[in-house]
Amino acid sequence: MSIHFGAVTDARSVFDTLLRQFHASPQTDTEGAWDLLSAAHIVGQTDFRMHCRVHWAMLAFAAKTRDGGEVLGQLFRLGLVPIGHLFQRLPLGNIGRANVSAFQSMPVAPKLTELITIAKSMSQIGL
Repeated sequence: MSIHFGAVTDARSVFDTLLRQFHASPQTDTEGAWDLLSAAHIVGQTDFRMHCRVHWAMLAFAAKTRDGGEVLGQLFRLGLVPIGHLFQRLPLGNIGRANVSAFQSMPVAPKLTELITIAKSMSQIGL
């Protein structure tokens, strides 16, 4: 399933809503926190600033949870972001985590689609 937005500003408001939800979430629920970051990655990966911002958030969360493999993966991905945008080689639907290939497009998982749909609804009513 692909996620479509009318304009970059629509994607930006959904992206911002997902990051706000991440920051407000009880980050003891690491799976839920990663789901919010993964959803934000899917929404923001075609915009350079949002793409960088979500990988920085992922790096910070990986460091906070002391996940060394994820820290290294996020450092690698932060290096790839400019190259991917320069050559327009962005694997759409990719969740941006270190446990998946940085080069593989993916179908959007149902639970991430649901998070994105909820964030889109919240952003449309100004929450």
